[in-house]
Amino acid sequence: MWTTTDIPDLSGKVAIVTGSNTGIGFETAKALYEAGARVTIAARDPEKVQMAIQKIRSGTVEKGELGFGVLDLGNLSSVKKFAENFMQKHSNLDLLINNAGVMVPPASKTADGFELQFGVNYIGHFALTGHLLELLKKTSHSRVVTLSSGAATLVDTIDFDNLRLEKNYDEWREYAISKLADILFSYELDRRFKNAGISAISVAAHPGVTRTDLQRNIPGENLEGMFASFDQVMEPWQGALPSLFAATDPSVKGGDFYGPDGEKEYAGYPALSAHSTPAMKDEVLANKLWVYAENATQLTYKF
Repeated sequence: MWTTTDIPDLSGKVAIVTGSNTGIGFETAKALYEAGARVTIAARDPEKVQMAIQKIRSGTVEKGELGFGVLDLGNLSSVKKFAENFMQKHSNLDLLINNAGVMVPPASKTADGFELQFGVNYIGHFALTGHLLELLKKTSHSRVVTLSSGAATLVDTIDFDNLRLEKNYDEWREYAISKLADILFSYELDRRFKNAGISAISVAAHPGVTRTDLQRNIPGENLEGMFASFDQVMEPWQGALPSLFAATDPSVKGGDFYGPDGEKEYAGYPALSAHSTPAMKDEVLANKLWVYAENATQLTYKF
């Protein structure tokens, strides 16, 4: 049972965790800090970010360093500004944890016109990773960890003509598509790292079923009912373990996908995920999505 006590010493390592003012992201940032890393808390609300930093510092002996940056993944201008500010302060980036997300909200769009879940969960993180690519390339054996979900298995393709709410809205379908996009991105990014001979790796993780603010649009009794075979939904510290394992364990390889080891991967401790569908492994679809994202963000990755 791998836990945070198994995280190696991260002194001198630089990390960004998106959406780390609460939930799984908060626990991820806290654990990296406790292992000695210099962690940037990245989220939309500056006040909540500062509260998260104070909470981390008050709850543990200082080991690493904590910084913050305002990051709205639903606004590409904000993403670019965050990355520019970060690169002015840092010369390397060891760990980029693409953690933030939204889940089954009412129909809405990002500032740039994307369906909110696709825009935040995928497009925002695609842009962030691209803007930070030079730092990732310069840093020996850096890692990009992107959070997906078991929901990625629920759809078998991506409707490229309905990523801006051009058609009907199905909140669960759109969530599943955004998470399929995340896993396709993670796999494709690792292929491109390998093809370019870059030491960085891209890894995916999913947290299982964890009670966080992510489910604020799902009534508590509904969340419990969806997973009735389990005694409890995991707490955020445990839901963060697959991400932390993917980010820090020496055994991790590029292109891996980690989740909890329990039945249906709803709960448990980190292990290689068995979640796999033809769509998740479709390299043609992954490349099409990549080209779409580069055009949509006007950002070309230079490997």
